[in-house]
Amino acid sequence: MSDQVELTNPIDHSVGGINGHLFRRGFHLSMTIIPWVYFEYAEKISEYVNLYPSQLVSALIISLIVVESARLKFKITIFGQRDYESEQVSALAWGAFAIAITFLLLPNSPDLVYPLIWSLSLGDPFLGEMRRKGFEARTVFYSGSVFISIIWLCCFFLYSTPLWLIPIFAPLCVAAEWPRLRWIDDNATMLLIPLAGILIAIPWI
Repeated sequence: MSDQVELTNPIDHSVGGINGHLFRRGFHLSMTIIPWVYFEYAEKISEYVNLYPSQLVSALIISLIVVESARLKFKITIFGQRDYESEQVSALAWGAFAIAITFLLLPNSPDLVYPLIWSLSLGDPFLGEMRRKGFEARTVFYSGSVFISIIWLCCFFLYSTPLWLIPIFAPLCVAAEWPRLRWIDDNATMLLIPLAGILIAIPWI
């Protein structure tokens, strides 16, 4: 069996149909607040449960793995998930894992974490909807690169993200969404691939 998967209409595979699809998109957009929650409250929550912030994030990853393993064992899908996620790690789990890894590797870098996570939470739905409406791949790439450039530019004004990163990481974030693999979701690739690039770039920042 090929590791590649074909593009399909996401609504056809969403539990709950169009409503499930819209809920999934809305949930994706809501992930935009996660960096704010982490940088504002992670330390307070960690103190409350007598852990370091890194330990709290690690514990959440372990809990995620346990819950996702149980979901797969019983082939459970919930409202908004795709029907095929009953037999593979869900996009939600992959996204949560990638975000948690980002916090573990960049625990004190809001200037880098915000644009990385926002590129996923806002960029992925933008790219997905363009593709669903039948735009050509080239149009999706260029439009997505401009859209994500705007995200990174906003982070320059809000969090002092280095401007020179934009022409590198805007198209990289778009390209990282392209792989269609059965064993990893684009919620992971769209964050983990740019994250690897950021780690390489950090000595120059």
